[in-house]
Formats: sequence, C-alpha cells, structure tokens
Amino acid sequence: MARTIVITSGKGGVGKTTTSAAIAMGLARRGNRTAVIDFDVGLRNLDLVMGCERRVVYDFVNVITGEATLNQALIRDKRCDDLYVLPASQTRDKEALTQEGVGKVLDEMGKTFDYIVCDSPAGIEHGATMAMYFADDAIVVTNPEVSSVRDSDRMLGILASKSRRAENAEEPIREYLLLTRYLPERVERGEMLGVDDVQEILSLDLLGVIPESPDVLDASNKGEPIILNERSDAGQAYTDVISRYLGEDVPHRFLEAPKKGLFGRLFGG
Repeated sequence: MARTIVITSGKGGVGKTTTSAAIAMGLARRGNRTAVIDFDVGLRNLDLVMGCERRVVYDFVNVITGEATLNQALIRDKRCDDLYVLPASQTRDKEALTQEGVGKVLDEMGKTFDYIVCDSPAGIEHGATMAMYFADDAIVVTNPEVSSVRDSDRMLGILASKSRRAENAEEPIREYLLLTRYLPERVERGEMLGVDDVQEILSLDLLGVIPESPDVLDASNKGEPIILNERSDAGQAYTDVISRYLGEDVPHRFLEAPKKGLFGRLFGG
C-alpha cells in the first residue's frame, strides 16, 4: 500500500505546490513509484509547476465521477518514469471532491504506487480537509512569519482530530515541519523568526529549511521542479529533505548567513 503524504499550510503563498512538486520528484528519482495529486479544484497550478499543463485531458474530478479511468487521467512525467501527475479540475466546484470518491481513487492508487503526494489548498476549505483526511504523513509548510506560523498551528489541530486515522483510533499522522523562504540575514536582524522560534511554537520534527531563492520562481516558470536544479541552494535543500524523510541522517544547511570577507566587513558588501 502507498503512503499518503499531504503538503499543507494554514496560509497561502508559502510554497506548497513548489514543495509538492519537489517532494514527488525527489521520491520518484530515488526509485519510488510516486503520484502527486492537485486538490486545489478550480485553480489547478500543479500541472504548470510540473510542466505538463498542455497534456491535461482528464482530471481528478473526472475520475471521481466516473467520466474517466485513473489510467486515462494520470500524466506520466517526461523526466522520470516513476512519477505521475493527477491534475485538478479548473471548471468544477470544490464540493465535487467527495470523501467516498477521493477515498476510492486513493485506494486504487495505493495498489500500484509507493507514495501519493497530495498538494492541498491553504487553510481549512473543502479541498484541504479532503487532502488531510486520508493522510499518513503531513508536511506542514510555513514561512518564518508570525501569521504563517500561527495559522499552521491551527492546521495541526485539524490533522490531529479530523483525519481518518483519528476517527479509527489508529496511529496518528506523522507530522513534519518545512520552513520555506528562509533568510538568515533577516533572522539575525530580528526581522524574521528563527528556526528555534518556529519549532518552539509548533513542536514539530524539522524536515528541512528552504532558503529564499530566485531560482524557485524561475523553475516554476519553466515547469521544472526546483529539486532538479542541483546548483541551487533551494534545490539542494529539497534533496536533503527527501533524504531525511527516507530516514537518512543529513545535517541541516542554509541556517546561517554566509560570513563576510574582509572587504565585505569594511565596505558593507
């Protein structure tokens, strides 16, 4: 059976879709048969980040309603044979994601995949609660800002109480913290929360810290998951995230501002 991972947050714009694409690609490149599903019905951004928007014929809702089979709707990634994308519908209402329908699709996928990554909408709207309900693991994505962390704390309560695991008194969802858009220089100036500050509030295992990088936007515009850019700090950070998720002991990087040389200290460069 597949392990279902939900990528969630309390606030929009923190990098969930970027993270979903990177996590899915990273797991698939390690030899795991992986699917990534877009739960954001009505918007549908995952296919853009994955670079497969022109290949969308059927979507997640088509499968739920029986208008298409799962095999018809899944899009195989051109760069990695073990990775598949299930896009969201742009024209349907979010209520089309029924608990029974989503459950049937995930159960069918669980027979042939190792991991199912669910790209959740922000907050507690219908698509988000559907994505969280079936999760085995949750990666809570937050920026180092008070409002983002506060909203993420609210999501933890929902994960603990409104999941299938909670209803059935099973082992709780495994929860991880992913801190994105991190700028250690701003942390040092007191303009941004530090890693320790965020962990103190959320009390989650730190899966990774993704530094702020213009490479992320560039990768999204090109339709390439940032993890494929091995020269980028952000890409390297996501690679480390995959290693930690799979149980490897990898030290955290990009937590401190680079030390200035002599000329930098003298002239502020």
